[in-house]
Order: sequence, then structure tokens, then C-alpha cells
Amino acid sequence: MGRRESSETLRNKCAACYRQYNRMEHLVEHMKVNYHSVHEPRCGVCGKHCRSFESLREHLIGPLPKVECARVFSVRGCSICLNIFDSNAAVRYHRAACQYTRAAPMPRGGITGRAVALACKMVGGGSDGSVDLCARVCLIGEDENIIFQTYVKPTAPVTNYRYEVTGVRPEYLRDAMPLKVAQRRIQEILCNGEPLWKLRPRSYGRAKILVGHGLEHDLERLGLEYPAFMIRDTAKYPPLLKTSKLSNSLKYLTQAYLGYDIQTGIQDPYEDCVAAMRLYIRMRSQAHPRDYNSGSGEAQNNYPAWRQRELERMSPEELLALSASDYYCWCLDY
Repeated sequence: MGRRESSETLRNKCAACYRQYNRMEHLVEHMKVNYHSVHEPRCGVCGKHCRSFESLREHLIGPLPKVECARVFSVRGCSICLNIFDSNAAVRYHRAACQYTRAAPMPRGGITGRAVALACKMVGGGSDGSVDLCARVCLIGEDENIIFQTYVKPTAPVTNYRYEVTGVRPEYLRDAMPLKVAQRRIQEILCNGEPLWKLRPRSYGRAKILVGHGLEHDLERLGLEYPAFMIRDTAKYPPLLKTSKLSNSLKYLTQAYLGYDIQTGIQDPYEDCVAAMRLYIRMRSQAHPRDYNSGSGEAQNNYPAWRQRELERMSPEELLALSASDYYCWCLDY
């Protein structure tokens, strides 16, 4: 039987991640730099906050999980969304809706919803074929209908078509849409009649939120600029990062958090768009308290040095109530 925790140790235990400290001042320092908030993934058994869903996954089903949490999760947990349910039957009923199937291309349609997803496929240029040149681009709406899809004529000679991955052949690009025309079409779709220079955070009118995976690279290859506050990148969203704060691949994220496989052969940008959009909508739909300041990414340091004595007299729960997220939570897009 383990040694009982002293009341002083419990007093110095973080109310979010449950780390324990010998001195209250050390707990205060911990809270200053960790930005715990109601928007972090949480264990449905013990309530522990985790920095990312990967951390939560390790806590529940990793090589060294929390024993009691793992036991409950094995019976009543969903391995995709990592939520805990009232019974095993409830899990089975839930999983039918939680697990997606591989998407089939949809017909062209109008723009629906506040977001559009973009994905590109690159061929190789340069003497060794290592320079990425955009050869295919696809945009879809929230309903997964195709808004815009085309082959793009590269602006430099192609030295490696990367056919095994892209499926692109020389004849597909011979009469393809010029990059400048594709740029203009995509910009029109994204801005949706709003001047780009007028867009402001939380005040962007009809302009569309741009969703994707590795969008910085795609936009660079397309020669496009779009405001960072309008971009939702599944490769950079903190709850979707690895525990080492590196990016997970879209292939892994789709398998782990949507429950199906992509990129198993020749890759279709439509399939990548759908996966990124589904991940975005799943993250956006997280049932977090609507605490704007906590999830806005505009975290204030509520633990200034001049308050040190006051902070050390607070309980761990009171310290957590002062804490705010250091990233913008996508649930606020609702």
C-alpha cells in the first residue's frame, strides 16, 4: 500500500495535471508557464488535464497508462474520441457515429458553412526533382462537396511527376489551368466578396475560414497569402500535436481520430480535404464551457510577481480559475 499523501502535499497539487510540489511557490511557478484551461483534453475518469490528445491517449491506453483509468476506459471508452460513456452498450451505439468511412468524391456544389478545406498535390522540379511544384488543388465546403478542383500548370519544368503518389502524368498538365488563374479563383472563394485588407480577428464578414494540413507549405507553393487568424491547420493545432510538440501526419490523425485510413495508394487531394475538414469539425465541436478569455489564445499572465504572496495563499482550484489557454481553441468558431 502506498504512502499516504500529506495534507501539505495535496495543497501543492496542481488541480489540472495533478503534479505535486513540495512548496506552494513552486506550484505557482508551474501555473505561470503551463496555461492550463477548460479547453485542454481531459480524462473522463480522473479528470486530469492533458496538453494534447496524444498525452490523453498515453494516459488511457499507452505503454504505461494510469491503471484505474485504463481499466474503466477498456470497458466504457471510445478509442477514437477518447470519451468515457455510461456503459459498454452506449459505447457501441456511439462508435457507429464516431467512426467515419472513407470519403467518395462529391459533385460540385455551392459553398456551405463558414469554412473551406484546401489540399494540394506536388510534383518535383529542379535538377533532382526535390523542389515542390503544385500540380493539383482541391477546395471543399463543410458539406464535403467540391467547390473547386483542377490540375495546375507548374511554373517551372517538372523533373519528377511522383506518379506513385500523385497519379499525375505529363498529359494532365499540358493544358492545365495556369497558376495565376488558379490563384485568382482560390482567392475569390476564400475572400467571398470581402476585401482581404479589411479582415480582422472575429470580424471577417463573409470571408471563409481556411482548413487544411500543412497549409503554410501549400499556400507558399500556390503563391497565396491569407491572414493567420483565418487559418485552421491540423498540423499545428496544439491538441493534435505529438507529446513532443511535433506534428502528426494527416494519415495518422485520420486513422487515430476519425477511424479510417487514407493515402493508401495514389493520393487524392479531395480525400485530404475531407480528412482535414472532419478533424476541424470534430475539434470545433468539443463541448467546452464558452469561456472566451480562456480559449482565445490571448492569455494574460494572471500571476504577476506583485501578487506572489496572495497567490501562495490560494487553493489549487483558485489558481486554475485564473489560468487561460495560450492557443485559440477552435470551439470558439461556433
